[in-house]
Amino acid sequence: MGVLSMCSPSSARGIKRENIYLHDQYLGSCSAFLALIFNAGAFILMILTLLGGAQDKNPLDRTWFLEADTSNIPGARDTSRWTFWNICGVKNGRNDCPGTSPAFPLNPPAHSNFDTTQNIPHQFIGTRKYFYLTRFMFAFMLIGLFFVFVALVSGLAALCTRVGSWISTVFITIGLILQIITASLMTAAYVQGRRNFNSNGQHAKIGVKAFAWMWTAVALLWLASMFYCLGGVGGRKREGPHAKKPNQRRGRFGGGRRGQVNGAVNGGEKTAYV
Repeated sequence: MGVLSMCSPSSARGIKRENIYLHDQYLGSCSAFLALIFNAGAFILMILTLLGGAQDKNPLDRTWFLEADTSNIPGARDTSRWTFWNICGVKNGRNDCPGTSPAFPLNPPAHSNFDTTQNIPHQFIGTRKYFYLTRFMFAFMLIGLFFVFVALVSGLAALCTRVGSWISTVFITIGLILQIITASLMTAAYVQGRRNFNSNGQHAKIGVKAFAWMWTAVALLWLASMFYCLGGVGGRKREGPHAKKPNQRRGRFGGGRRGQVNGAVNGGEKTAYV
């Protein structure tokens, strides 16, 4: 009887459901784990970019957005680098920053930068476009970091629950949108700034590390959002392999009760007849 019961169609269906459950559970957990790795990688790159110029440690002292030859600008260093925190000089290929001031703008003629218009590219004079681009860039960076961090924390729950995957998907998607805005503002401001200095005969270049880290973070956040979402979809059966659908429960209730009542009635009639 034991062998026959194992070979019955109902047992085969049960084994199949169990295999599907284990497959979905494995898929959901693996997707959440990959998403967590991408999420953590993006968070680290964003932190490195944010702190570039704020610490005299490698690679932070080699991270900057724009470098320009400012030797002919009164009061400026021979070479200037713009970071989130200040205009830094260059010493042995590293940032030489006099101090820190958060959300430091790209605005060469202003008091916060060089406080002069002499030998400043004319594109910077009479406009505050670059000031606002870099200021809003810093604000979006901080807000994006918050959502990416929250997604990282909730991603731990995504390893074992479907709800955690969906919560992480929401937060990481918001962080992705904010990071795209931040990277776009950075590109618009500093690429144009490089062109302005070069057109004025002052050699300028953009910071490879900062740009690479910011756009790589965008790619990692996009991958994380996809895998968090896949973790929620793939883990749809993590509540259990024997969960019943609502219509199945209703059918079982209706059919089961009628069968029990009819059986009791028929059994009673048969006993009375005997």
